[in-house]
Amino acid sequence: MSRPELNDAGWSWWPAPAKLNLFLHITGRRADGYHLLQSVFRLLEWGDRIGLRLREDGQVRREGASVAGVAAADDLAVRAANLLKKSANITQGVDIVVEKSIPAGGGFGGGSSDAATVLVALNRLWRAGLDEDALAALGLQLGADVPVFVRGRNAWAEGVGEELTPLELDPAWYVIADPGVHVPTVALFASPDLTRDAPVAKIADFASGSLLGNAFEPVLRRREPAVEAVLVALSRIGRARLTGSGSGCFVEFATRAAAEQGLAQLPKELRAWVAAGVERSPLLDVLERY
Repeated sequence: MSRPELNDAGWSWWPAPAKLNLFLHITGRRADGYHLLQSVFRLLEWGDRIGLRLREDGQVRREGASVAGVAAADDLAVRAANLLKKSANITQGVDIVVEKSIPAGGGFGGGSSDAATVLVALNRLWRAGLDEDALAALGLQLGADVPVFVRGRNAWAEGVGEELTPLELDPAWYVIADPGVHVPTVALFASPDLTRDAPVAKIADFASGSLLGNAFEPVLRRREPAVEAVLVALSRIGRARLTGSGSGCFVEFATRAAAEQGLAQLPKELRAWVAAGVERSPLLDVLERY
C-alpha cells in the first residue's frame, strides 16, 4: 500500500528517535548469562516515524513493510501493541505504519524506539492509563533499550541497560555514518575477544571525559572491514566512536556548523549525515501537544 498521508482520516503520527551510546563498557555477567553494562544514552532528533490508526475490531495490523525480512508478527512495534493491549485489557485494535529511517543493526535503537513509541502513543490513544514506570516495565519485556525511549530522557545506564539515571548533557551535534553492516548482536556478545571485565565507573568519570570507548569496537574492527573503513574515515575529522552493539559510527561536535564542516570533508560515497542531540525525546513533545 502507499503511505498514508498526514491528513488521512484517523491517522496520528509519532516520532521514534534514534539514540547513540556515548560509551559502552561491559563490567560482568549475571547468573542468567546476561551481560552487565554501563553506558550513556544520548537521544537524537533524527529517527523513524510511526503512524497509528485505531480500529474497533480489536485487530493489531501492520500496514506495509518495516525492516526488510521482518514478518509483521515479529515486528517490535506490533509486539508492543499486542503486549499493551493484553496488559491493559484493551478491546480496541490499531493499524500501524513504521516509516524507517534508522538502519537495522546499526546500534541506533530503531526497533526499540519504534516499540517504545507504540507503547507511549497507544497508552494515550487507547486511554490505557499506565504510568511511565509501568510502560517502561512493559518495554523491558521487549528489549533492554526500550525503557530509555519510553522515559524519553538522556541517561546513565547500568544493569542490562534498564537501570537509568537521567543525565544532563551539553548541546551537541553528530556526524553519523552507516557502514551498511547488519551486526548480529548475539554473536557479538558471544565473541571470545569481547572484554567483559571493565572496571565499574561512575557518572563523574564520564563527566570528566575519561569514558569514551565501546567494548564492541575492537571486535567489530577485526570482524567487519566496512566498520574499520568508516572509523578510519571518521577519525580524520574527530574522535570516531561506535554506538551500541551495532555497526553505526559517529563523531561529536559542539556546534552544527562544525559538524557540517566535518561532514563536508568525508568521502562522498560514505553514507553519513548530521543529527542533533536533544535534551529530551521529541516523542514527549508530541505527547504534550496531542
